[in-house]
Amino acid sequence: MNQWNESTRRLGKCVVLWILSAGFILGGAVPSLAQASKQTAQALSDAFATTAKTAMPAVVSITVEKTVEVAGVMGSADEDSPNDPFGPFGEDFLRRFFGGQLPQMRAPRKYLQRGQGSGFIISRDGYILTNNHVVGDVDKITVELQDGRTFTNAKVIGTDPDSEVALIKLEGDNFPVLPLGNSDKMDVGDWVIAVGNPFGLTETVTVGVVSALGRSNVHITAYEDFIQTDAAINPGNSGGPLINLDGQAIGINTAIASESGGYMGIGFAIPINMAQTIALQLRKTGKVVRGYLGLYGQDVTEDMAGLLNLPKAQGIVVAQVEQGSPAAQAGLRVNDVILQVNGKPVESYVAFRNQVAMMKPGDEIQLGISRDGKNTQLNVTLGQRPTERQVAKEKQPQQVPEESQQKLGVQVTDLTPDLAQELGYQNSQGVIVARVVPGSPADEAGLQGGDLIVSVNRKAVANTDQFIQAMKATGGKGKVLLLVQRGEVSQFAVVNLGQG
Repeated sequence: MNQWNESTRRLGKCVVLWILSAGFILGGAVPSLAQASKQTAQALSDAFATTAKTAMPAVVSITVEKTVEVAGVMGSADEDSPNDPFGPFGEDFLRRFFGGQLPQMRAPRKYLQRGQGSGFIISRDGYILTNNHVVGDVDKITVELQDGRTFTNAKVIGTDPDSEVALIKLEGDNFPVLPLGNSDKMDVGDWVIAVGNPFGLTETVTVGVVSALGRSNVHITAYEDFIQTDAAINPGNSGGPLINLDGQAIGINTAIASESGGYMGIGFAIPINMAQTIALQLRKTGKVVRGYLGLYGQDVTEDMAGLLNLPKAQGIVVAQVEQGSPAAQAGLRVNDVILQVNGKPVESYVAFRNQVAMMKPGDEIQLGISRDGKNTQLNVTLGQRPTERQVAKEKQPQQVPEESQQKLGVQVTDLTPDLAQELGYQNSQGVIVARVVPGSPADEAGLQGGDLIVSVNRKAVANTDQFIQAMKATGGKGKVLLLVQRGEVSQFAVVNLGQG
């Protein structure tokens, strides 16, 4: 027993000595760790400074001017206001006050509007990338370089409102150039630097990280694949570069998400790979021509997968095929699920749409599709996307006959020629949604009055009788897949009727 105690005491001394020794060793290492951390921080700071100094000579300040004409009003409360020619009352108020006759008008007055933005030089001969909303539809563009040189003869080579990319050019040679990187190689968390002229403050540098990639549905442009960053972007930064630590432009700073109009930590940049593809077209022809399929689709959700005879949620389901379009000519149908393009999986409808748009008219692509649970392939030759698309205004049906309440929670009526003309459904078949019961399954699925229900569980319905029969076939419970047209766009909606 004594021997055991003695052994224990000896072990305890050894442990104490080891701990003290370790503490001495660790204690001696603390200054080294702190020094290493400081060196790492200093190296990162030096990297930011070096990158910014290298990039800034190629980043330019852009000032634009445009002359606008505004009608004046004799006797208005604010005759000199260029924004509201009718003063604080408004035109509607004055029309009512004067019995439909407006007061005597002055001759139109001219005002000079000014704006500021940024850009960056991408070639020795003076080509500059910037945003469409910076240089589109203006009378004069003035470009100032970091070295003080000012150019008042900048020429717009081309603009692309659908992507917000614009290309302008300076006369001259041997300009400083900002090299272009590869935006496809960026990862979330990578350090980035934004350089530009926010609020006219030239040569401003802000630092952040890539917050997200492939941002879409932010309703900034027609074709969206934005890099999201928390590097501060403010008015005047538009058109300036987003730069990686290698000193390469990997994006064009374009917009912010903000409730105040100022920086709130969410900025968006056009990926440089997309911008470069567009810039090449602008430089060659002054415009952008995009590939065109002629279909509307949406991502397949978990709720849709089983109803579309798919083993899992994958691909995009075709909700509408435009008559006479390349998609229609190739035999693509509503309810088809596009799984692959040229052998590569389809990630999302947005990515698919962007991919097609970046191709040229006349290009042939191979689509791998699932149709009624069977896989097949279709070859499609792309057409040219129309430059202007008419967006049909949504209108509510008037004096629509009321039908019996359905389990779905809607009242429907036949699509008459008058309703088709009124709502823009002349070339469609289906039943019109006259009313949606608040809180009903249809309401929760997003149906609205004036929608056209084209099919129920992939079965076409041409009138209310067919709609009622199709709804009866569902048994009034479970999930129902509706194809719904709203204006020019068709989409699938999954309605959960519950367990009955």
